[in-house]
Amino acid sequence: MSAEVEPPKVEPPTTEPEARRESDPVEEAAQPYGLPGKPLARGPFLFGLVGGLGVLTAIAIAQMVVKSLSTIVLVVVAMFLAVGLNPAVEALQRRGLARRGAITIVFVGVIVAFGLFGVAIVPPVSQQFTEFVNAVPGYFTELSNNPTVQRLDAEYKILDQIRTFVMSTLGPSLASGIMGAGLVVLNGVFTTVTLLVLMLYFLGSLHTIKGYLLTLVPSSRRTRTGAIAEEILSGIGGYVAGNVLISVIAGVLTWIFLSIAGVQYALALALVVALTDLIPLVGATIGAAVVTLVALLQSVPAGIACLIFFLIYQQVENYFIYPKVMKRSVDVTPAVTVIAALFGGALLGIVGALLAIPVAAAISLIIREVVLPRQEHA
Repeated sequence: MSAEVEPPKVEPPTTEPEARRESDPVEEAAQPYGLPGKPLARGPFLFGLVGGLGVLTAIAIAQMVVKSLSTIVLVVVAMFLAVGLNPAVEALQRRGLARRGAITIVFVGVIVAFGLFGVAIVPPVSQQFTEFVNAVPGYFTELSNNPTVQRLDAEYKILDQIRTFVMSTLGPSLASGIMGAGLVVLNGVFTTVTLLVLMLYFLGSLHTIKGYLLTLVPSSRRTRTGAIAEEILSGIGGYVAGNVLISVIAGVLTWIFLSIAGVQYALALALVVALTDLIPLVGATIGAAVVTLVALLQSVPAGIACLIFFLIYQQVENYFIYPKVMKRSVDVTPAVTVIAALFGGALLGIVGALLAIPVAAAISLIIREVVLPRQEHA
């Protein structure tokens, strides 16, 4: 008989807690706060909890964006203006000026433009308002001396009702309206100062910002990304410079015409035309309508002359000045320009309409240089 051979004993597999206990001294030396526990079980409750927290986080972020939208728009506009003024700074640098000196000259020019606009607009408005307030008693006296009004007042006491309305309703409303207008003016001044300060900071650190953002791009794509970014920034700068140049031309020609026509406050009205001409699509029409209405209130022939002048000038601007100035700045088809301006105006108003065209140009460049080549090799 052959001897039975015992099968070898198979050690039971070491359970996880025993394995952890064997390595406890070494692990505890490496982790002074103890060993991590088991991961939480991925049950439906945990899944729902994590999903709910994700939804709440998304809602909180959306609410923060909505509440800080005005600040975001202010920062975007300041960056947009800084990029638009950068070509002027670089042009001064090419003439031998240091960048700090070039930025100072450009910034002082912007402040002078704002100051000129305020000096030209505020005095006529305040003078007209003062004249109107001083003329109100005379209007009331002429009204009370009118025979028809006297007869109606004898029957219905109209003048007493007008006095009561002015003293009890119109006066407090005007006072609160003036206070509200003062607050709006203060808010506008604060916003303008903040915008100028942000623009100055962005203009001074534009190259640093570009370099930092490029470091976030993989090194293999950094050169191409930098070239595309430079093309986008030069397009935005060209658009801003071209738009400002067109507005200056419109303002100067309007000022010359209004001075010849004898319209009062020619400089203030010309600045209104220059400012509104910055708005795409409808800005020139708005400025023309305002100036024509003001001239019409002064004199019917002057209003008709202004209407004819703006009809002729807008055709010249649309078909001759705008294409020649903008031909090297933004490469966007007219249909895309109109659609982009409409969407931008619907989303962010005047600011959105101003930003829409260079944004559309940037998207068009990215599609042409990135998306389409990938589709060709797909």
